[in-house]
Amino acid sequence: MKFKSILVVALAVAVPALACAKKPKKAADEAPVAAAEPVVVEEDPVITEECVMNVSLFHESVKNKQYSEAYEPWWEVYTTCPNANKSIYSDGAKIVEAMYQAATDPAEKERLAKLAIEMNDKRIRFFGNDPKYPKAYILGEKGLAYLDFYGDTKFNEARECLRQSIEGMGANSKIMVLVKLVDVSYALYKENPDVRAEQFIADYELASNVLGEQASNTNNKNAEIAGKQKDYVDNIFAVSGAADCAKLDAIYAAAVQDNISNLDMLNKIAKLYRRVRCTESDVYFAACEAAHKLQPTQESAAGCASMSAKKGDYVQAVAYYDQAIKLALIEDAMEDVADYQYNVAFYYFNNLKKYPEAREYAKASIATLQGMGMNKGQGRCYIIIGMCYASSQPHPNDPKGRILNKTVYWAAVDKFIKAKQVDPSVEAQASEFIHTYSKYFPTKEERFDLPNEFSGDTYLVGGWINEKTTIR
Repeated sequence: MKFKSILVVALAVAVPALACAKKPKKAADEAPVAAAEPVVVEEDPVITEECVMNVSLFHESVKNKQYSEAYEPWWEVYTTCPNANKSIYSDGAKIVEAMYQAATDPAEKERLAKLAIEMNDKRIRFFGNDPKYPKAYILGEKGLAYLDFYGDTKFNEARECLRQSIEGMGANSKIMVLVKLVDVSYALYKENPDVRAEQFIADYELASNVLGEQASNTNNKNAEIAGKQKDYVDNIFAVSGAADCAKLDAIYAAAVQDNISNLDMLNKIAKLYRRVRCTESDVYFAACEAAHKLQPTQESAAGCASMSAKKGDYVQAVAYYDQAIKLALIEDAMEDVADYQYNVAFYYFNNLKKYPEAREYAKASIATLQGMGMNKGQGRCYIIIGMCYASSQPHPNDPKGRILNKTVYWAAVDKFIKAKQVDPSVEAQASEFIHTYSKYFPTKEERFDLPNEFSGDTYLVGGWINEKTTIR
């Protein structure tokens, strides 16, 4: 029931000076005066004692899960004083859901479904300014209600509500709202990939970024749940096909050119490309290069490093990665720091053949990962160090060098063993290297020929390696 007060503004009527005076004749061309439109002012419903009593009645019944008993007093409050208490809507959602599940008549189920959506609109009207559960939060509840009561027939309406909710709530978004946005957007994308790809990518980015922020917040009691749900949406995106580099290029090539001076958009595009491992794309390079000219960031520096490596300029690639490391440290993006350090180690080993420098960066990456309590990623660094050792000849001018140079394989195998101990993800590769390089250990006969060098159980591998290892 709507309560309205109507203010009618009447025209003043002129009173003749003399009661018997004749009214002047209206000129023929004078237009008649139109009646004034009433001004309608909508007021909040009055909260009566009966309303307060009914709130208490239905709230107690909901606490006891007696939803059918709760319905009558709840409906009375909902229809006469919907501004009485926020519990009208939190409890009302439970009441309507229970009654919907129990209903068998299709018409009744449809009525309750519409009521579930309407409740959120009414809640926005009366409680949309609530500091804890504002309009943006309620829109998330409305989006979830669309999915609960209408399923895939209202995906578009649900998606719009869910996205608006996340945009408004930010890091305070409800985890279920974040996850459902990706689920719904993915379903719409599958129906029409050519039309919905850009929308799905944008929705995924929004939800994944917020979940990542929630997961990394040590003060968030739901951080672990957020982390698991981020893995879930990341997996959806990975298998969706939308992450295909060619598809991304088709979507974002023009976007880079259209936003050549828009630093925020360029960085978002670059970050997306790096997340889905499309860092060999010319579109990615273009975004990074343009962003780096506007304002260097770790993202743009990393992109320029990849571009330089693709062109074969590994010295310049290392220089860009050094910039990326410094900028990522400022942002406290330690996982990115570890990645950049490993990339530099790889270029020094594989392309520049500077093994001491490669070891230095590999060790730095290990230390960064250890600081975060992460084992995954350390294995590849130990493998790089082991490969550097296996590729070295620390005794180039020593007459005994033919035998002494074989000691590097002891040190190398030590690192391969360490790699698979700390990081099971590299176990197969490390085991293969162990098998390969163990064949080149100094033989017993060769060690017998150099008794002074190989006395005892340990040996110090010389040169830049300068590391103790076990004789075997």
